[in-house]
Amino acid sequence: MMTLPAVEVLRPESVKDAVEALRAHPGSRVLAGGTDIVPNLKYGMYDTQHLVALRGLSQELRYVRDGGDLRLGALCTIDELAHDELVKARAPALAEACPQIAGPQLRRMGTLGGNLCLDTRCVYINQSYFWRNALGFCLKKDGTLCHVVAGGKRCVAAASNDTAPVLLALDASVRTVSPRGERTLPLREFYVADGIHNTVLEPDELLVEVIVPGAAFGKKQAFAKLRLRAAIDFPALNLAVALETAAGVVKSVSLAVGALAARPALVKGLGDLAGRPADARFAEELGRRAQKQCKPLTNIGVDPDWRRDILPVLVRRTVLRALG
Repeated sequence: MMTLPAVEVLRPESVKDAVEALRAHPGSRVLAGGTDIVPNLKYGMYDTQHLVALRGLSQELRYVRDGGDLRLGALCTIDELAHDELVKARAPALAEACPQIAGPQLRRMGTLGGNLCLDTRCVYINQSYFWRNALGFCLKKDGTLCHVVAGGKRCVAAASNDTAPVLLALDASVRTVSPRGERTLPLREFYVADGIHNTVLEPDELLVEVIVPGAAFGKKQAFAKLRLRAAIDFPALNLAVALETAAGVVKSVSLAVGALAARPALVKGLGDLAGRPADARFAEELGRRAQKQCKPLTNIGVDPDWRRDILPVLVRRTVLRALG
C-alpha cells in the first residue's frame, strides 16, 4: 500500500494569501483538484512539507466570462468546461478535449490550471519509490542518469496535458500572480523543454486565468487524442488544429502536438500553406510536416516508432474533421 507522507495543508482564502503562502514556505506545492499531485506524493516523487490548497479561492478563480476574449478561471473544473455552452461556442476544440481527460470522477475534481501545469510523465519516474530505487533513480528525481536518452543531460519526461495543445493552437495566453505582481504571457512562452519543471512559473507564482483571444472564435478547430484505452489513460499522442479559411482556401493554420516531449509545441513553418485549397492534400501535407518535426521517445510505454507513423494519419483525420 502507498500512503501519503505527512504534509501540512495551508488553506488561503485569496490569491494574495496563496502566493504569500508559496513564498513563505519554499518547496511547497499547489493543491487544486489533487488528481495528479496526490498519486505523485504517494509515489514519493516530491520532497515537500506543505501543500497550498486552493479550494478557498473558488469565488475568485472559477468562472467563464465572455467579452472581446474568452476568460477562463484557473479553478474551472474540466467537467464544467466540457459542458459549458460558451466554451462550446467560442472554443469547441477545448470542449472536445475536456471529456477525453481521465474519467468522470477525475474531471469533476481536476482543474484547468492544474491540467496546464500537469507534471510531466515518464515510465522511469511514475513508479513507486521501491521500483525507482531498484533502477537507480533518474534525472527527474534523486538520480544522475536519463534512462530514455543515453547520456542525456536534460529530462525528457513527456507533457501529458490535453488542454495545452488546444490552447496553443488558439494562441491563448495565461495570467499569473506572484508576490512581485501580475504578468500575462502567451502560452507558447509558458512551457520550456525541461521535464523536471516544464513551465516558466516561479516557485511562488500561481496561474490564475486563461485568455482565449476573440480572433480564435471563428476558426475551424478540432482536437484528437491517441491512447490505449478509451477512458482514463494519459495520451500517447494528442494534437489540436485551428484553421482560418475563406472560400475554400486556407488563410492561416496552427497545429500543436503534445505527449511527445517535455513541452507541448506548435509545428513550425506553416506560413507558406496559406493560399492553398483547404482539402485532403492540404491535410496530408500538414501531417507530413508534423511527422518531420516530431520525434517520439521511449518516455512513455507506447512504441515510439508506431507513434511517429500514426502522427500524420491523426493529423490528416483531425484537419479533415475540422474542415467538416
